[in-house]
Amino acid sequence: MTELTEITVIGGDKTGLIARVTTLLFERGINIEDLDQAVRDGLFRMSMRVDTAEMTCERDELRSALVELGRELGVEIQIRFPSDRDTQRIAVCVTKESHCLEALIEAASDDGELDVEISAVISNRGDLRDLVEPTDIPFYDIGDGNGSPDEDRMLDILAEHDVDLIVLARYMRILGPKIVFRYEDRIINIHPSLLPSFPGAAAYRQAKEEGVRVGGVTAHYVTTDLDQGPIITQRAFNIPDDALMDEIKARGQPLEAEALIEAVELHLDDAVSVHRGRTSLRDTADPDDYQLGLSEAAQEDNPTEPVDSNLDKSETPSVADD
Repeated sequence: MTELTEITVIGGDKTGLIARVTTLLFERGINIEDLDQAVRDGLFRMSMRVDTAEMTCERDELRSALVELGRELGVEIQIRFPSDRDTQRIAVCVTKESHCLEALIEAASDDGELDVEISAVISNRGDLRDLVEPTDIPFYDIGDGNGSPDEDRMLDILAEHDVDLIVLARYMRILGPKIVFRYEDRIINIHPSLLPSFPGAAAYRQAKEEGVRVGGVTAHYVTTDLDQGPIITQRAFNIPDDALMDEIKARGQPLEAEALIEAVELHLDDAVSVHRGRTSLRDTADPDDYQLGLSEAAQEDNPTEPVDSNLDKSETPSVADD
């Protein structure tokens, strides 16, 4: 399967912009495999996956042409070839909670399961500085006294470290479009609920107040719609009737770390694709290498019968059938 090159265009919306970029690619023998565009808060974003296997120019020439076109159009154009480097770089964004960050640091160590370099830890608070500094990973506190982040500074840090993936490890701020659009499908968040249930703040408390029997966590790609991005991995756990909030968090937090690390691994392995708001395993990925949802033991405990004798799994149920 051909590895595709990613091109992202960010800037003010204007007539003819898409045509100019796609024409430049066509003239150099580059085939566009996928194209998506959006406008939010006056900011235009277009992301493309293109096949450069038979392009009629060198990589440096294409980069230069795209940079020059971006300068002419007043937009920013980024290009990422699949073989730009062997080891990918991630930035981890945090606030106060340490469990996911600690798990990521361990997973990215020489003996860990992730073949990745943590290039920076970015926070809107200084609480976790003492945890990070002994690791020699640069720590950046970009928050003001109230924890509001400076997103322009964040963008500078991400560019300085040439980051491939942003991981929100219990980062308690909503990213703005100027970051989300630049890193489309390259930002992974961990949320403490089985999305789409209980989005937003205080998800564990929402679950407790609604009296659910099963809670969970979800790792997903970030979009400009809060907690509605494509789901990558999920984990579930029981919530007893008399469970206190600390007990619910103690059950959920280890699963947050586990689901987040698996989602990062899936992304780094290029094992998942995103299409129309959903993720799916690529044909080249082995499903046995990943858990994704329930463990094998939990699946084996679920009953397999009875089911309707005329059940046709190829049919989509209607509203009446529900």
